[in-house]
Amino acid sequence: MRVLTIIPTYNELESLPKTLQRLRTAVPASDVLVVDDNSPDGTGNLADGFAAEDSQVHVLHRKGKEGLGAAYIAGFKWGLEAGYDVLVEMDADGSHQPEQLPQLLEAVDQGADLAMGSRWVPGGSVVNWPLYRQAISRVGSTYARLMLGLPIKDVTGGYRAFRRTTLEKLNLDQVDSVGYGFQVDLAFRVARLGLRIEE
Repeated sequence: MRVLTIIPTYNELESLPKTLQRLRTAVPASDVLVVDDNSPDGTGNLADGFAAEDSQVHVLHRKGKEGLGAAYIAGFKWGLEAGYDVLVEMDADGSHQPEQLPQLLEAVDQGADLAMGSRWVPGGSVVNWPLYRQAISRVGSTYARLMLGLPIKDVTGGYRAFRRTTLEKLNLDQVDSVGYGFQVDLAFRVARLGLRIEE
């Protein structure tokens, strides 16, 4: 199973090296695509340096800050074109634990079309978030889940592993949502298709 972990960046010069190191240690078989939105702090150049030293690290440079959703869509398209079987969303700031990625990949390997690293299920957690941010996320996730009738506890969470066929069914050209809405939109689309979601 060919895995691509997509890491969008904008001014992540300090956090990216540690995240890449942890990811490459936790799942050495996973390739990495850094999608940089022309970070003024030089994150894109730093990512290029990693790519020059490691053939499993790739960089997609975008012209400017177009948002998280657009960065992931660009990364998904790049990964699908390159023939990856599983495409993973991961933040650069360390809030998604690379050491937990094997669990997401195992869920996909066992049949999940979308495996989600959920903060709000038993065993889930949040790292380095103040209480107010946790409350906003939890309330927003609950509201979206109830309004859309989704069978998911953490619809705004962004640590996800998609089976290739799942993304192919979503028609990525029609996804134009932004911010937290992007994560909710993708979860809703996957659920509406009747695909298997594991948290």
